[in-house]
Amino acid sequence: MSGNGLVSSIRRLISAEERLVRSTPSPFDQLRQQMNDVLGDEGILKEVVQPGEGPPVPQNASVLIHYSGFLEYSDLPFETTTHRKYPQMMKLGRDVTLAGLELGLLTMKKGEFSRFLLQPQYAYGDMGCPPLIPASAVVLYEVQILDFLDSGQVDDFIAMSPEEQNTVPLSTLLEVVNTLRSFGNRCFNQSRYDNAKDRYKQATKLLGNRETQSSAEAEAIKTALLPLYLNRSLTELRLDSPHKALKYGNKALEIDSANTKALFRCGQAYLELHEYESAQGCLITAQAKKPFDCDINNLLRKVAICYKDSLDKQKDLYSKMFRDLRGK
Repeated sequence: MSGNGLVSSIRRLISAEERLVRSTPSPFDQLRQQMNDVLGDEGILKEVVQPGEGPPVPQNASVLIHYSGFLEYSDLPFETTTHRKYPQMMKLGRDVTLAGLELGLLTMKKGEFSRFLLQPQYAYGDMGCPPLIPASAVVLYEVQILDFLDSGQVDDFIAMSPEEQNTVPLSTLLEVVNTLRSFGNRCFNQSRYDNAKDRYKQATKLLGNRETQSSAEAEAIKTALLPLYLNRSLTELRLDSPHKALKYGNKALEIDSANTKALFRCGQAYLELHEYESAQGCLITAQAKKPFDCDINNLLRKVAICYKDSLDKQKDLYSKMFRDLRGK
């Protein structure tokens, strides 16, 4: 009897534990209670942890995001970008291919941090993605939008023929150019100088292909070219191409002869080319316009030191040549 009583007690204890387990919501079930249904079919649930600002991400945009993907009961992500100092700009539909993640991103704003709970049909499907993702897995993504660019407009514009591009309003062209320059700036800030140069070059080419209809349009084109030439000049300096840096610095000066950034870039290029007198000329002109600019003044001192060292070396070389001649 006592043995049967013990078995019954154990069975009751196990049954009670099972009921307790069944009554305790899983981690994802607990999350569901505080999330909103994005599409109305409960396939994509969203929780805004930190609101963003401005308009939501547009279709076909390129996004700069940090994200981490989790399986239920796992504290470690199966994929994450948070270890990267500079996450790459990702194109929706091309680089972001997970349906639920892409649809979720379209609901987000710049600066926003949100969580998305994705059912299998919006994530990795019935097959999963072995060995990391099991079959029919529900996954959680934590996403932060750092920035985004409306690259869909750029793609559409570049797909046109040059003749078609010339029929588009100038304002559209300038928007496309600004987006490309922003792309270039993102690449430059991540030290991806070749990629930055390609973006600036593409924007410059689009402006150069434009057939201007009036002097006002021509002036607007010049205004848009100026920062591109300045950025291209600095990028070429980072790529150790001082000749090209000088070329684009001078192009900027053709548009605005008093531009201190252009003068400074030319001064930097001349210094790299060991043309110290030319470097001094550019920097002295820039200093006259901005006498208290630390960058200009520091570079001018550096040029003066290099110029003096160069003259001293020339003097020593000539002295040695004369001594050798006298000896002969």
